[in-house]
Amino acid sequence: MTTPYLVLDGLCKRFDRLAVLDQVSLAVGEGEVLALLGPSGSGKTTLLRLLAGFETADAGAIRLGDRDVTALPAVQRGFGMVFQHYALFPHLTVFGNVAFGLESRGEKDPATLRQRVAEALHLADLEGFESRRIGELSGGQQQRVALARALAPRPRLLLLDEPLSNLDPTLRERTRRELRKTIERVGITTVLVTHEQEEAFDLGDRVAVLWRGQLQQVGPPEELYLEPANRFVATFVGRSSLVPGTVRLTDHAGRVWVRLAHADGPVWGAAEVEGLHEGDAVELAVRPEALRLLPAAERPAEGLAGTVAARRYGGAWTSYLVAVELGGGVVEVEVLAAHDAARVGDAVALEPRPEGPRPRAFRVVPG
Repeated sequence: MTTPYLVLDGLCKRFDRLAVLDQVSLAVGEGEVLALLGPSGSGKTTLLRLLAGFETADAGAIRLGDRDVTALPAVQRGFGMVFQHYALFPHLTVFGNVAFGLESRGEKDPATLRQRVAEALHLADLEGFESRRIGELSGGQQQRVALARALAPRPRLLLLDEPLSNLDPTLRERTRRELRKTIERVGITTVLVTHEQEEAFDLGDRVAVLWRGQLQQVGPPEELYLEPANRFVATFVGRSSLVPGTVRLTDHAGRVWVRLAHADGPVWGAAEVEGLHEGDAVELAVRPEALRLLPAAERPAEGLAGTVAARRYGGAWTSYLVAVELGGGVVEVEVLAAHDAARVGDAVALEPRPEGPRPRAFRVVPG
């Protein structure tokens, strides 16, 4: 991360007795794109509203550059915002919508308005659309108008609230690429709220995972996927199957060896997430691509025996996602070759891929 530009220090927010945000602290570098990722109700939109000045924090501070903006009203914070539903004016042209952001800040000079609107439309790749009405635009074009309006005043910070959620999947993917290109071209510090992992990974230099109002983990996408900090991150970011077991031993290389709970379960090595001791009950979070599916007759000593309960065609690389019933749970495994995908009801075996992501061990908390 570059020099911190946006700093959140111990932010708290309650609505009546409900703690929506609890001691959230993080820093965003200048020019960095930070994606706030979490399920509905995790507090991510409330956090964005605190940054914008639409809500007031009960505790904590917000600093932007060298200024403490915690108590500043929204109009004085110098941010641009793209709302989930864009909030465009259908009776205005594209030019009128983009100019509105400038006029609302007191800019009245016609020459300056034309220059700044033209600049913003260029950044959003909307040159030639000045006279179009909003109803004449596609969903992706409307999203870019909202982005141009936010950029026209040259804000110090860009806030994006689920900006692509109203688009169909195909258009969303294309617009996501265009949005990333625009943000990189402008070089503006950006905070994005989304509940979609793919969007967070595509747009964010780093991703901050929120759950129940608390920050769970912050890091680059690959770090969150390969080294989840806790059970929630392991299951929310990507797909993971949870396999119960008991710690057999730990070593000094940061590995923990777990005896799996199924019948004559083997011992599997995993990355140690927190201090574990022999005999601790744990769950292994195992990624589908970390396992190899074998016929039951070829089961190795470290393999698990099971039965195929379901399978789903994944499309990419002609892969199948196969769910294997182990007699006490279900484990998903990715099978890349379609002709090797076992059928429902087949007896199979599972073993770890040496080259796959290492399972992560998390202590089982009673209750």
